[in-house]
Amino acid sequence: MWPRLLSHPRSSPRLLFADSKGRIYDHPHLLALGLSGLDVVLPEPEDFIPLPVGSALYVLPDRHPVGLDPESQTPVILRENPFQPGEPAFAVAGYLAPAHTQLYLAPYLEARPDLEPLPLFSYACVGWAGGRFFATAFRSDFDHRQEVRFFDEERIETRAREMLSRFPRNRLVKHLVENCVRRYRCPAARNFVLGRWEAPIPTSPACNARCLGCLSLQEEDGPHVAQERLSFVPSPEEIAEAMVPHLKKAPRAVVSFGQGCEGEPLLQARTLEQAISLMRKSTSRGTINLNTNASQPEAVARLRRAGLDSMRVSLFSARNFLYQAYFRPRNYDLQDVKESIRLMKEGGGFVSLNLFVFPGLTDEREEFEALCEVVSLGVDFIQLRNMAVDPLWLLRRIGFKPQGENLGIRGLVAALAQRFPRLRFGYFNPPLR
Repeated sequence: MWPRLLSHPRSSPRLLFADSKGRIYDHPHLLALGLSGLDVVLPEPEDFIPLPVGSALYVLPDRHPVGLDPESQTPVILRENPFQPGEPAFAVAGYLAPAHTQLYLAPYLEARPDLEPLPLFSYACVGWAGGRFFATAFRSDFDHRQEVRFFDEERIETRAREMLSRFPRNRLVKHLVENCVRRYRCPAARNFVLGRWEAPIPTSPACNARCLGCLSLQEEDGPHVAQERLSFVPSPEEIAEAMVPHLKKAPRAVVSFGQGCEGEPLLQARTLEQAISLMRKSTSRGTINLNTNASQPEAVARLRRAGLDSMRVSLFSARNFLYQAYFRPRNYDLQDVKESIRLMKEGGGFVSLNLFVFPGLTDEREEFEALCEVVSLGVDFIQLRNMAVDPLWLLRRIGFKPQGENLGIRGLVAALAQRFPRLRFGYFNPPLR
């Protein structure tokens, strides 16, 4: 398988590769190619933007990059470092800063068939031009809530200590500070201790799906987990104690059930219902949001009646066979997800889709038509989230076979916007109050 500040390069960027010590080079003549499904393509220069601040470059061990020979116009697998003959060359990919959406993935060929999957990050196509790094991406949300320039480490630690002192017996606060802030540097948890924007509320140790890209629980032959899963269920009182001050005082306040360090929050629907009621008894300010797989429609309806403002539904694919292959749900299916959306809208709530963007799959024409059926249920907002998983491993696991025409990620967004003029796009949960 294959120095002026410019918003786009003048021509196609050159291929990036790394040596066995992790040093990154630009190739003297091979051009950067992008991966779209199972195809390698040459992105247009306008598909590239300067690598956003807060992004990272990752070396893909035991995976050889694929570039384009501009003379022969053919893809070339770069197995050997041209500057160190006899030494291997490894692929390089970009992990994009929040609020940026990938247009293509980094193509690579696995050096052997028994490799472990790559860690659970996104792997965007990157290249080098004009003395700087570029990535195939666009900015999908101009909210700055997770930009690195707004996180001061000393201030975060000071506020974290203050938070622990303020709520010494609250297990949720302890989890958010000791695990999410200090161990994993979670942007949402850091914003919570800083008293601003969106705050996370993990609640559920269990899940009713076995997602291939789950961040907190994997099978033995799966990727390494990105974070440990929550091991307890906070009480409604703990949730309200921690989150009511945030709702009352934080600018553009949002509090969100359903985080990467937990399972499915709807499995704790009674706890959530009681917590929402307690929060709303104390304040009508701010937005209470639920990030969910939307597997239990009646629970969603109860939470809406209790005061839930918005629901964000995770969606890998709107086609049932691909939905089943990725989520591997227990005791629910895609029809339950659609019914949850319908009931949330019937109750006057706001619905977002957490759309996992995988170039070459998300933008297939058949996927677009299936996605339109979901959006037509009343979806208000689509959050464009880069798929965080080893691309080739995932395509093998779901048995992916191309289904025809691709719109491109930009084309997909444009087509959705044309069909649904009121539909909004972004990256973060929007504040509603």
